[in-house]
Amino acid sequence: MGLFSFTQEIAIDLGTANTIITCNDKIVVDEPSVVAISMADNKMVAVGRKAQQMIGRGGNMVRTVRPLKDGVIADFYACEMMIRGMIKLIPRQSKLFSPQLRMVVGIPSSSTEVEIRAVRDSSEHAGGRDVYMIFEPMAAAIGMGIDVEAAEGCMVVDIGGGTTEIAVISLGGIVSNKSIKIAGDDFNADIIEFMGRMHNLRIDEPTAERIKMQVGSALPELDNPPEDFVVVGPNKVTALPMTVPVSYQEIAHCLEKSVAKIENAVLQALEQTPPELYADIVKKGIFLAGGGALLHGLAKRLTDKIQIQFHVAEDPLHCVARGTGIALKNVNNFNFLIR
Repeated sequence: MGLFSFTQEIAIDLGTANTIITCNDKIVVDEPSVVAISMADNKMVAVGRKAQQMIGRGGNMVRTVRPLKDGVIADFYACEMMIRGMIKLIPRQSKLFSPQLRMVVGIPSSSTEVEIRAVRDSSEHAGGRDVYMIFEPMAAAIGMGIDVEAAEGCMVVDIGGGTTEIAVISLGGIVSNKSIKIAGDDFNADIIEFMGRMHNLRIDEPTAERIKMQVGSALPELDNPPEDFVVVGPNKVTALPMTVPVSYQEIAHCLEKSVAKIENAVLQALEQTPPELYADIVKKGIFLAGGGALLHGLAKRLTDKIQIQFHVAEDPLHCVARGTGIALKNVNNFNFLIR
């Protein structure tokens, strides 16, 4: 390795809600996928958590952008700035030289050629010299420790921020997949709408996210119910402050339609599965990954409805990031990586 030229290898889980970067098997960056850009000179002001704190507080000076929508890049310039900013958050070995970057980036399994090119271009503009891509359900399966190259089928349901990715994997390839634009962001939107309609309370997305994490539920009856979550906010009509306790039963009711859509998508994916692989899936069960997998009672509800055992991955939030990191070490061995 020369003094002036060394390569740093990083794996990026570029998510609608969060971006996670791993380097040398360690998660080095785990930040919300938000960038704050100055209105005056169009330069980046903050990225990640700092940018998220500016949402709704920047006035006319700063615009906060979530560059990814439904798992794909909606704002190229902001996405490039965000990736660049996230890479700068990685602890560097040398302060003198910028390393050349070899990257593996996780992308939705339903990505079109245009969307794949958009991710590649943004990654290259942000400093990537060698850029590989991996489909997120494949990365999630690898991150859970599943042998994706084995001659047997496994099914992964990855519920992220913008999309729910459902894939049947066998022999190192995705045999059938289904991607729907119902995921964590839609749960948040359901909660915002419900709080306004039922309680006349105006809340924003960060508050909806907190409600979802504390009392989000897929079932109206839970064995270990969480305590009610107290929400403070303005009345929609009078703008006077209100304090409203929210129960998990209410949230289960408000998320019902979105969870039912995920249920139907899993059933449709199973319909497209070849019988041999279907038998493997029934035997092994279906694996849940992504932040949405943490919704109280979701695995039980899906197991009861579909009659196949659902398993929540250990640390579902970081499955894709872990799998992308393993793929980075095996770029020469894994044939399913996209160049």
